[in-house]
Amino acid sequence: MVLECKHVWDYISGYLDDTLPQETKELVQRHLDHCEICSAIFDSTRNIIVLMADDRVFELPVGFSERLHARLEREINPGASSTRKP
Repeated sequence: MVLECKHVWDYISGYLDDTLPQETKELVQRHLDHCEICSAIFDSTRNIIVLMADDRVFELPVGFSERLHARLEREINPGASSTRKP
């Protein structure tokens, strides 16, 4: 049996948590060995988990939150004019 990408995406969490049945885990690993896109998604997901588990606190630059919200607004609604400044 060969897994398609959409199936691998459904299994990434279980793969990281090591909760998949052995056969499914092996199929996911085989797919990750050959699929650059799924490997990148897997690596990104793992990195997010590692970063979220890190107990260090980082101070954000002044105005970061406002710039982030303005950027997200522009990305989500590219045609809408934003009242916020970048």
